[in-house]
Amino acid sequence: MIELSKKLLRVVGQTNAKYSMFEAGDKILLGLSGGKDSMVLAHLLKHFSRVSPLDWEFQTATLSYGIGEDFSAVSAHLKEHEIPHHVINSRIFEYGKEKIRENTTFCSFCSRMRRGYLYSYAIENGFNKIAIAHHFDDAAESFFMNLTYNGALRTLAPKYTAENGLVLIRPLILARERQLRDCAIKNELPIMNEEDSCPAKQYGNKEPRARAETKELLAKFEKENPKFFISLKSAFENIHTDTFFNC
Repeated sequence: MIELSKKLLRVVGQTNAKYSMFEAGDKILLGLSGGKDSMVLAHLLKHFSRVSPLDWEFQTATLSYGIGEDFSAVSAHLKEHEIPHHVINSRIFEYGKEKIRENTTFCSFCSRMRRGYLYSYAIENGFNKIAIAHHFDDAAESFFMNLTYNGALRTLAPKYTAENGLVLIRPLILARERQLRDCAIKNELPIMNEEDSCPAKQYGNKEPRARAETKELLAKFEKENPKFFISLKSAFENIHTDTFFNC
């Protein structure tokens, strides 16, 4: 039996209450990579779909990049816990080798292709929402990467509507990564090995350094100020647009 901490349930419950993540009639597709975050979110969605007074459903879908990934352990685990799962086959890795320039990273190309496959599968199968397992650490890293490298004050929205009409939700956006890691370890969830499931690991060993460096920077900030992430979360909800240039 999967044990979800009361604190994690409370955080996701508060996120749902604030942003209306799960609504009556929803058919939600969870993009499940097989990593700790999406595996934990699968069990959280199962919990909330069971206890919700509203009628909604969800399914998980994992995208195969065409690098010989082995999803058997993940699929068996989800089947054991009665969580619907589908594998979407693709040739993204093969296409990438043909289209990506030498000495560039695979990640941005892969991200666009992955999103396209998930969107197409969702639309073709009647889903109105896509759940993504980004957490608050991801949002913090995205903000600082945009600030440092892109010259923009932007992060990950808890909920937004894509141009194709699909609603993207991030039920874990207020949760910390360590909460998800602890949950995955405690419940001995089968986690995909990144070396075997990430195309970038097999594409010329070219990996983006920006995110890793940003993660290290934020860890340093939190070490020096244990309330750093609490303050950052408040800042995301307390934006004074009149103090910025040309606003």
